[in-house]
Amino acid sequence: MIRHKRPDQKNALSILEAAESEMKFTLTIKPSEQAGSTIIRNIYECYRMVGDALLVSKGIESDDHVTPIKEITQLKVQTTRPLQVIDNLRRLRHNINYYGYKPKIEEVKDTISIAKATFEPILKEIKKEVTQKITLEKDKNEEK
Repeated sequence: MIRHKRPDQKNALSILEAAESEMKFTLTIKPSEQAGSTIIRNIYECYRMVGDALLVSKGIESDDHVTPIKEITQLKVQTTRPLQVIDNLRRLRHNINYYGYKPKIEEVKDTISIAKATFEPILKEIKKEVTQKITLEKDKNEEK
């Protein structure tokens, strides 16, 4: 379900910064089958957070994980991997969380590869959008 609220650029920026920090940390974890579930969950959560930040900046609140990921996949961003692979991470994380799936080391490495190929360009694009909105709001308030 989607609920419309007042857009909140500062909250969106805060979410983006938290996602960036979490991704940097997660990418320092040595890939292994033991750490696999944690790495995949954390990487996925960073994408969900940036998707949420995009929604928050538009004044939309979603109560599912599909909507934030869908927002990301609709961005016009140049990456070396297609953005649709992020939805595969959502399904993989779902299987880990709800069905006890243990990811193979290849899946962990592929998830890391996806993050390295797509996260930074996505983050930059959303940060650019949010900071532009902050600047517009600031200019609008100064005119009053």
